[in-house]
This record gives sequence, structure tokens and C-alpha cells, in this order.
Amino acid sequence: MSYLGIDLGGTNIKGGVVNGAGEIVREASRPTHVEQGPDAIADGIAALVRELEQGETFEGVGLGCPGTVDDETGEVLCAFNLNLIHYDLRAAIRERTGYVIRLGNDANVAALAEAKVGVGRGAHSVVVLTLGTGVGCGVVLEGKMLTGYTGAASELGHMVIREDGYPCTCGRKGCFEAYSSATALIRMTKEEMERSPDSAMHAVAKENGGVDGRTAFTAKERGDAAGAAVVAEYVKYLASGVTNVINIFFPEIIAFSGGVANQGEALLVPLREEVAKQDFGRKYVKKFTRLVNCTLGYQSGIIGAALLAQDQ
Repeated sequence: MSYLGIDLGGTNIKGGVVNGAGEIVREASRPTHVEQGPDAIADGIAALVRELEQGETFEGVGLGCPGTVDDETGEVLCAFNLNLIHYDLRAAIRERTGYVIRLGNDANVAALAEAKVGVGRGAHSVVVLTLGTGVGCGVVLEGKMLTGYTGAASELGHMVIREDGYPCTCGRKGCFEAYSSATALIRMTKEEMERSPDSAMHAVAKENGGVDGRTAFTAKERGDAAGAAVVAEYVKYLASGVTNVINIFFPEIIAFSGGVANQGEALLVPLREEVAKQDFGRKYVKKFTRLVNCTLGYQSGIIGAALLAQDQ
């Protein structure tokens, strides 16, 4: 019994055939070609389906898409980086392939994969935070994705953690994303480098071809005070948002993915220490949320979409 999972991104469409155990048995990808319009995207998805079929008929097809989607109607309500606005993707794919797809937000389906077959396997509840260009999020409670009344729930990157703070791409100020994304970390690093011309961060950036999410962490490892200050500031804001997530959901696991999460324990150790100072009821409860890294990598989007298709 096989399911097809599709991870629709702004650059590439990735797909994989997933067995009943949540394992990818074959996969493929092709360019998205956003510039050619919505119907060209649907053509690309259909071509990927045909490439992966290889004479097989799938039990179901699931697709993870950025932005806000409506799985009841099959419509992508808004996915700005794909130029999909009120586009009936389910009808477009059914017309081209005969399959009726299940549709989910990409961060949500990735969280579903981590919850069911990844780092959260067997856990009561899992929240996945992706620390990349923005702060993506997926919430899985007792095996079910939290999508909300409109399908746009779990956008935790857009809760405010600093009133009248740095502008966010969503139009608000002081969002979690504006302080805890990789983009925010790079901004903080550059600002501190301007204040600290003798910092080791300058040498680290030169070695790596520019400032990125690793710069401050690497400088801190080399004993650089300015780099350590950036890491401490970043962890402070990240801990604020993570503590809010814990206080709202008290999940068994919060798992991190994205570029910043690649710092591993160099990020998680100080983060755990900061969160332990803040989460509600710490003195009295006996069970605590575990902060860990995701384990499925890029495959989480494919696997999660296939798992969504299984849940008919």
C-alpha cells in the first residue's frame, strides 16, 4: 500500500512514494516555474505524479503548500511566493491526473511527519518550529494537525514578543519571527559587527563568504565576547517565544528545524536554561516539554503530505 506525498515549494516541487510505515521508497523533483503562472505549477505537479507512478496506483495523494489552504474545498487561499490566490489546486490536479489530493500547509504536514514517524513518534503532542527565513510552525495534538477555523492556525511566528519592536513581514511589529528567524539572527550579527570592529565575527564571515546564521555561534566558540553577546540576545528572544508556546499548549516535545537548528546543542543548551526560568508552573509540575531537533530533514514535507493522504 503506497501513498504519494508532494512538497510544493517556491523553487522546486518534491515528491515521494511513501509506504504504510512512513518510509520513502522512491522520490523525484522538478522546478516549480512560479513565473509561468498557476496552471504551469499544476502541470509540473502532474508531471511529477506521472514520473513517480511507474505503473503503480496510489491509495492517496497528499500535498503540502506554503501559505493558507482549505482542505475542505481544495483551494489555495493565498500562497504569495507561489502567486497562488484563491486557486482551486485540487480541481487542477484531479483534471490532470485523476487523483483527488488532500491539501495541507507545508509546515503543518512537516510537523505531522515528525510527530508520527520522526522525533515525536509516540509522543502525546508535538510542536515543530522552523528557524529559517521566517519562523514556520506546525502543531500536532494527539495525532491531529491544528489548522483552526480558517485553515490558517499555528502561525506562531506572528505572535508579538516585543511591543512596538522590529517590523515583521506580516505588517505587525515585534513578532516572534522578527526576532527568532535566521534572518533576525543575521541582522543582529551585522549590527553587533558594526559596533565591534575587532570581533572575531568579521574573520568568520570572511571565511564563509559572508554573514550567516553560523557566524555568531562560531565566533562564540572561539571565545569572542561580541559573538557570545549576539547568541545570548538571540536565545533570549527565542526563549520568550518558546515559553509562550509551552504555556499555551504544554506539548510533550518542541522540535526545531531550519538553518539555525543546525547549531544543535550549542543552541539547545542555553535555550533550555532560559526556558526553565520562564515556563509556567515549573516549581510544581513533574513533566516538562522536551526541546530537541527534528530528525527527518527535507523528507518531512513529503512524508507528512503522504500521511495526510492516509488520513481519509
